[in-house]
Amino acid sequence: MFSRAATRSLAPSARQFSSSASRNFKVAVLGAGGGIGQPLSLLLKNDPLVTSLSLYDIRGAPGVAADVSHVDTASEVNGYAADQLDAALKGVKVVVIPAGVPRKPGMTRDDLFNTNASIVRDLASAVAASAPDAHILVISNPVNSTVPIVAATLEKAGVFDPKRLFGVTTLDVVRASRFLAAVGDVTPKECDITVVGGHSGPTIVPLLSQNATGKGITGEALDKLVHRIQFGGDEVVQAKDGAGSATLSMAYAGAKFTNALLRGLNGEKGVVTPTFVKSDLFADKGIDFFSSNVELGVNGVEKIHPLGELSASEEKLLEACLPELKKNIEKGKAFVA
Repeated sequence: MFSRAATRSLAPSARQFSSSASRNFKVAVLGAGGGIGQPLSLLLKNDPLVTSLSLYDIRGAPGVAADVSHVDTASEVNGYAADQLDAALKGVKVVVIPAGVPRKPGMTRDDLFNTNASIVRDLASAVAASAPDAHILVISNPVNSTVPIVAATLEKAGVFDPKRLFGVTTLDVVRASRFLAAVGDVTPKECDITVVGGHSGPTIVPLLSQNATGKGITGEALDKLVHRIQFGGDEVVQAKDGAGSATLSMAYAGAKFTNALLRGLNGEKGVVTPTFVKSDLFADKGIDFFSSNVELGVNGVEKIHPLGELSASEEKLLEACLPELKKNIEKGKAFVA
């Protein structure tokens, strides 16, 4: 089980955006003109660990860059058009990929597969050619499949390093914290929740029993809470009534994870957060990517933590997660093959 101290760095706080930069971190956002990319770019402009921000999209990125560049923080911002991807990636340390089409009512993350898989594959190929040592953060859905697509694409190019590839599952962590706080009548800072598995529906497994407030939620209230964490994205899709999916909360979660990685790369110790990475935790079941608590450091992935003690209900959730997650991963691999 993880101590509250180990995961405290995940709680929303001024500390996330108040570290003094001792290294230069150039960050690229691929898909900066979209619903996630625009607010994500703004949040990253406000991160003092970002010294240079490179914004790329097939349309709109130069305009977003000009707009964001007026924010009074020290980082430089440059925008790149559709034919300038290689230039956008030059010298980049971290690449964040929110590019893709959003979900619409009635769509699952898996419905997005064909379009987003092609986009992510092509962007990964460009990263392999122009920034092979960069750390890659994948937001584009379905993450359970797009991360294996990026891995397979990098492997084909001979530059895959599992320590430098991350699926951003932080929105599940953010939702778990916020939703549990509302049920338990406490603050989100008191609800540090580890969320493991994957990043869609039943593959999302919140380990509520490892938190004092979460441990007290049982029965029907627990079932409703877990369902809301697993399918929270549907609330946003339905509320936007065809106009898109979770963009602002996803941008917040993406910026939060990016900051955690930058703090680790900058040498800060004890930065631990769930993320979807190449993992041996369930290799015996043929699953080679899994989200769990990961310690981030100067090399990217420093340590993959075990899940810790699970409740009986969490064991059942995990049992339901694994076969679905395996299918998602294999679908991504098959696309590249």
